[in-house]
Amino acid sequence: MSDSAPSARSRDSIGNTLFVAIGVSLICSVLVASAAVMLKPRQLKNEEEFRQRIILDVAGLYEPGADIATLYAAIEPRMVDLASGEQAPVYLVMDGNEIEQVILPVEGAGLWAMMYGFLAVENDGQTARGLRFYDHGETPGLGDQIDKPAWREQWQGKRLFGPDGEPQITIVKGYAPDDSDFEIDGLAGATLTARGVTSLVQYWIGENGYGPYLQQLDDKESR
Repeated sequence: MSDSAPSARSRDSIGNTLFVAIGVSLICSVLVASAAVMLKPRQLKNEEEFRQRIILDVAGLYEPGADIATLYAAIEPRMVDLASGEQAPVYLVMDGNEIEQVILPVEGAGLWAMMYGFLAVENDGQTARGLRFYDHGETPGLGDQIDKPAWREQWQGKRLFGPDGEPQITIVKGYAPDDSDFEIDGLAGATLTARGVTSLVQYWIGENGYGPYLQQLDDKESR
């Protein structure tokens, strides 16, 4: 009996307990890391398909149940120069060799977090086709009104620029007049979200964003 007691105490020592705990942790870490590595390609593929679906949706080309890759074949990604000297992507919806519309990535601060989306513009560079956000942290029931189809539909056909060529598209407080070319209905209870959307859209269609590129489209279309 006396010989076995020290052995039992040795097996239950703090050192052994720590050794077992560290060993289990290392094994779990290896398993988790291996799973992450194996799943990464699938995650990237899913993220890419999600981005493509949003682009198709804002362009009015998404068809539920249809193959995303087949639909996305009508989209031509390009890089354009910004005033900052940086390059940014645009996504062109092509009809043969002609540009039908252009999809612009837009982002900016909302009430709680950054908002990320796409703005669809007619090939005249002046008229909105749609606005669709795919990532934001706006308040459910208030700021998330930007996801409602009825609100998003208002963007179609709105003019982006005023007679002076400056961005004029605006989300107003309350309801926009039916005959307004530049105004979108406000978001009840989400004034700061509305301001954020107005600011980010005006920035990205302005001189520091895609404004010069849109002007090239307008010049080409008016010839």
